Amino acid sequence: MKRHHTEIEDDAAEHEISRRTFLGSMSAAVAGAAMPATMSGTEKPTPNVGASGMVRLVLNGRRHDLSVEPRSTLLHVLRDKLGMTGTKLGCERGECGACTVLIDGIARYSCLTLALEVDGKEVTTIEGLLRGDNVGPVQQAFVEQDAFQCGYCTPGQIMAAEALLRKIPNPSMEEIREEMSGNLCRCGAYQHIFRAVHRAAELRKA
Repeated sequence: MKRHHTEIEDDAAEHEISRRTFLGSMSAAVAGAAMPATMSGTEKPTPNVGASGMVRLVLNGRRHDLSVEPRSTLLHVLRDKLGMTGTKLGCERGECGACTVLIDGIARYSCLTLALEVDGKEVTTIEGLLRGDNVGPVQQAFVEQDAFQCGYCTPGQIMAAEALLRKIPNPSMEEIREEMSGNLCRCGAYQHIFRAVHRAAELRKA
């Protein structure tokens, strides 16, 4: 039986509405999927990467409680927050050793150490080697042996030597060369530096 023209039109209109509804629903779904997380209303909170953390350390015998950013290096905290400017900023990528400090007695590059890593630890900078108003034996040996020229690398050299002599009180010249190899002297005063470390070993015994 043939259908009336009006019935056909009604079916076509109903089909078109269903098609529009389907396409509209799909468009909304796609738009929702592409919507930034901040607009969706269901996103998880974004961590605050700039939030500060607490660090408690003993620096040159004195305790400090500090609030630092997670990205802050020990080098910048020592210089900018604690005023330990004897620790020098050099390459900032662990190649020159100018920023060497002791962490629990071990030589470390402070430019590669996050401040949060030293929480609960003991940090010694070159200022901490002073004995009252007098320099320590390693510093004295560097003066005696003219173990510096421009002097910029000298604090890091002295801290590396201090760590060496705490580990090996009477090192051979070969051990001195090996242990000091992580510290660069752009002036090339290496022979004087090696002699200074040897002399420092003698002064520490006195």
